[in-house]
This record gives sequence, C-alpha cells and structure tokens, in this order.
Amino acid sequence: MTARWVVDEVAAERDLSITWQPISLLFKNEPPEDTPYYESTSKTHKMLRVMEAVKAAGQENKVFDLYWEFGSRIHHDGDRDFDIADALATVGLAASYAEAASDEKWDIPIREKMDDGLSLVGDDVGTPIIAWNRSDGDRVALFGPVITRVPQKEDALKLWDAMTMLGDVDGFWELKKTRTERPEFGDRPT
Repeated sequence: MTARWVVDEVAAERDLSITWQPISLLFKNEPPEDTPYYESTSKTHKMLRVMEAVKAAGQENKVFDLYWEFGSRIHHDGDRDFDIADALATVGLAASYAEAASDEKWDIPIREKMDDGLSLVGDDVGTPIIAWNRSDGDRVALFGPVITRVPQKEDALKLWDAMTMLGDVDGFWELKKTRTERPEFGDRPT
C-alpha cells in the first residue's frame, strides 16, 4: 500500500526519484525453519534475489514493474506459488532471471542494502522504510507509513509532507496507533 501511495499519488507531485532497495524479512526476523512464516519469507526472499539480479544487469527501470507484478499476484490474485519466470515474462524480462531465486550470491547485496536502510532507522522496525535527504541535506529514514488504503490526491500529499516534516525534527522517533482494519488493495494495478 505504501509503494502504491508513493508511486501513484506522490512521486509526480513532489518530483521524486525513487530507488527501490530490498529488505528481507527472512534475514530480518530469522523465523524458525519449521514455521509457516519461514516458508512465506523464504519465498519473498527469493523474489528479492531475482530483483537484485535484474538491477545488476542494468534493468533498474524494470525493478518496480517486477515488484508490482509480484505484489499483484500475491495480494490481488491470492497466488503465493506463482511461477517467477512467468512474472518476469509478464513485465518483459527474460525468464532466465528466475535462476537467481536459488542463487545465494544475491544475499550479499540484499544484506548490504538492507543494513544501509536499517542503519538510518534502527533494528526494531519492519517494512516499509522510506529514506530521503532532509532539508539540511542529512539522510534520514522512517519506518512506515503503514497504511491500509492508498490516500488520494490531497490527503496523499498531506501524508507525504507530514512524514518529511517529522523527519526534519531532531529527536522525533515514533508515532503509532493500533491497526483495526485489514489492507484494502483496490483494483489490480495494470
């Protein structure tokens, strides 16, 4: 939801240039191998490997398309066991990138990039993490926002502006309230 908010509603209005970086919940949370959470985070970790292979091949412009396709299959289609090669083909990438899913060499850049993000925001968070340069030029990041639906137009920009203003305040750390509703994914992105 946060990605859709930033891409669909904020990026053009705030002239953002977005670089997608991985965070592996498999690495971050280290779930026991005999749990369902291990299985689900292992699958998404393999998708991160594929996205890193795509980036390394100079296809940065396709990473978001692939992320969108993976997310749409999981959240809109309810399919967690889709064929990664098919998802690659859907966004115009070679099916051979799917081989990266089982290649542990991609774990090194995933860990490095994840650690870079966590160094800005701390270890006691999850995803999403958004990083940007503050008004004084220093790099800052915040966990979130965690949203259950994409705010539209004016509200989307208010949320962005509030987040970046809070990031400008030294000593600001956290806002939180209990989530009382499930995400509303809306229509499948096209």
